[in-house]
Amino acid sequence: MQFDPRHCMLCPRRCGADRTVSPGRCGGGNGIHAARAMLHQWEEPCISGKNGSGAVFFTGCPLHCRFCQNAAISAKPCGKLLSPAELSDVFLSLQAQGAHNINLVTAGQYLPWVIPALTQAKPHLHIPIVYNSGGYELLSQLSALEGSVEIYLPDVKYLSPETAAQYAAAPDYPEIAFAALREMLRQTGEPVLRNGLMQRGCIVRHLVLPGHRHESISLLRRLAEEFGTDAFLLSLMAQYTPMQEDALYPELNRRLTKMEYHSVLEEAQALGFSGFSQELSSARTAYTPDFSLQGL
Repeated sequence: MQFDPRHCMLCPRRCGADRTVSPGRCGGGNGIHAARAMLHQWEEPCISGKNGSGAVFFTGCPLHCRFCQNAAISAKPCGKLLSPAELSDVFLSLQAQGAHNINLVTAGQYLPWVIPALTQAKPHLHIPIVYNSGGYELLSQLSALEGSVEIYLPDVKYLSPETAAQYAAAPDYPEIAFAALREMLRQTGEPVLRNGLMQRGCIVRHLVLPGHRHESISLLRRLAEEFGTDAFLLSLMAQYTPMQEDALYPELNRRLTKMEYHSVLEEAQALGFSGFSQELSSARTAYTPDFSLQGL
């Protein structure tokens, strides 16, 4: 992987930050910063299973969506600085605790350090690696992960460049995310499950936003048109929770209505997607990990 820490071009922002002296736009500095490592019970059932997913929550994010549910760690540099060797030890510790997989949550801004950690840990791991992403990924970065990742878990957040520009200042998000998903599917093939646990493949997440059900329905139709409905599992999420008052976009200051979510869910079912859906009761802060806890 080509990477110059003095001129970072790791994500589609291509901000050119000198990460040896300050965090980039993503919030990533010159090394790995992680907020928590834990057995996470609130992923999709085929990821969390009975014991939990071995989630490592990395800090920072290239997107910075206005409504981010993990803003406590995505909006500013925080967490513990780890070497690749230390991160490898975290992976092995999670496996020893019974994790069904190693779940890399928003790791893209640290790939030059994460990939060596994976290389070191892989000979000792007998569980899959999950790459849990906002979907805003360069193809060159995904190519560098081929052979190291068995399961991709991307969001596909926006279909409209206008919505992506409003909420993430990323009008190129739809184009980038669909191209990234195409590469992820090329690497993994169709979903493979064993004893109810995912071993290989993609799960595509889509969070329905208040006031945007028509865009969500159009997004599902485009996914079905471009990829079919068997290439991945769909995780349709109702857990949108206003994390702070947004004066600029007041439509984000409420939860979904039953009508909004069910209209999108009915379209997913009519299109023939398989996967997972949530109850509206999932829209609560209990589903967001406590990042105030110290240590990894």
